Amino acid sequence: MAAAIIPKVSKLSTRVIRLLGCNPGIMTLQGTNTYLVGTGSSRILIDTGDSNVPEYIDYLARVLSSERVQLEKIIITHWHHDHMGGVKDIFEKFAPGCEVLKHPRLQGETEDLPDGFPSPLTNLQDGQKIFTEGATLRVIQTPGHTTDHVVLHLEEEEAVFCGDCILGEGTTVFEDLHDYLLSLRKILEVNAKILYPGHGNIIESPAERIQYYLAHRQHREEQILQVLASFNWQLVTAMDIVRQAYKETPEHLYPAAEVNVNHHLEKLLKEKRVVHSEGRWKLANQSSL
Repeated sequence: MAAAIIPKVSKLSTRVIRLLGCNPGIMTLQGTNTYLVGTGSSRILIDTGDSNVPEYIDYLARVLSSERVQLEKIIITHWHHDHMGGVKDIFEKFAPGCEVLKHPRLQGETEDLPDGFPSPLTNLQDGQKIFTEGATLRVIQTPGHTTDHVVLHLEEEEAVFCGDCILGEGTTVFEDLHDYLLSLRKILEVNAKILYPGHGNIIESPAERIQYYLAHRQHREEQILQVLASFNWQLVTAMDIVRQAYKETPEHLYPAAEVNVNHHLEKLLKEKRVVHSEGRWKLANQSSL
């Protein structure tokens, strides 16, 4: 069944307006969701879409004008270009003095800020609360998709802006599977009534969706182990595994699937359930299954 069409602008509640980033793609779905949060004359924008998307900037300008509000803060859920790329354009258009907040990446990782990024970042801290009129946002550090990823608990609505940890449709990619699974469990513990994802439509059954994600990853791991067993102790590549385990997935998504398989394999390697040699993998022993 086709996903429901997401309007360019949606008033989701008395304190949340969603603006679609107008940057559709294989990985962004209908586009990046950005959220204007609060009820006062100054509000918070969560994520900013991609750079050089005039259509998005025009919609944001119209919403700020119609609501008679200005931006006081921009919160970035993580460093990917489709979430922070629009900051420069927003500054140039209507928010030159706006504070930009983001959790730092790991020591040794570069922030990889977009060209012309207009402001030094204010570092977010796990557990920190950010206030604006009508809204309290609690920062929850959720590494895995990226090392700097955060979600934001909107306390007044028992809602979570979940960035790319959880999508409105399909599943997401990640850098570290171990950390990602821990982060999913952190979000589950919030007991949110609704999730506002970075891509796709709102999620009205958060616990059910998170449990599906956890079960999906467990199912993938079991598939990978079974595929490895089917090769009778031969060393195989991650793409060999993808072709067997992701038969229901369109082939143009195989590169993304290969990334996920490699993360599963790295997790299994840490658990000493597989061995690795020159880019190829096999089971460590029969008990690995």
